[in-house]
Amino acid sequence: MISRQILVSGHVQGVFFRENTRRIACELSLSGYVRNLLNGQLEVLVVGDEASIQSLINWLKIGPKLAKVTTIKVLENKISSDLLSLQKSGRFDIWPTA
Repeated sequence: MISRQILVSGHVQGVFFRENTRRIACELSLSGYVRNLLNGQLEVLVVGDEASIQSLINWLKIGPKLAKVTTIKVLENKISSDLLSLQKSGRFDIWPTA
């Protein structure tokens, strides 16, 4: 199990990016959250197996039909007790804008 924080830039808000990210993550059995950031980026925190996370990252590089992704930044996260709890929950949620 690994965890990644992913920041997606471009035209990523107002195009159903969060809902589609949640759907894809659930299909891949990943846990975590997605939210819009005030600076216009999309943030994804994900926990799961490496292959499934890579599949999500590949999808995030393109996004939904109306999106235009310009950059994607993937950061490694250390597995903490909070992230273990997130993994055990089996949930992938849409969080409020931060």
